[in-house]
Amino acid sequence: MSRFADTPPPPYYVVSFSSQRTDGDDGDDGYGDMADQMVALAAQQPGYLGIESARDAEGFGITNSYWADEASIIAWKRVANHLAAQKLGRNKWYERYITRVARVERAYGFEKS
Repeated sequence: MSRFADTPPPPYYVVSFSSQRTDGDDGDDGYGDMADQMVALAAQQPGYLGIESARDAEGFGITNSYWADEASIIAWKRVANHLAAQKLGRNKWYERYITRVARVERAYGFEKS
């Protein structure tokens, strides 16, 4: 089940992390536990607003984390446990990834009643 982040009215920032997992991933390599730990740790950081994440059966995923400002994003990038997770990701879990940072100027949606 997907969950939408409960973000405030714009402006705020999004860090979009698109990744391709390594081939032969057996699902028991610690990735899920580390991902859960990083979500919990991010939620404790000043300026954190929420997260949305999805991954397909072929290992392609997108995680969007939302932040109040750029300073909060920079501070999160420097958290020691996050740096360790990034290193493991490059060495073990990802074939490729790209991170994009953007300011959200407008946000709107639809929900069937």
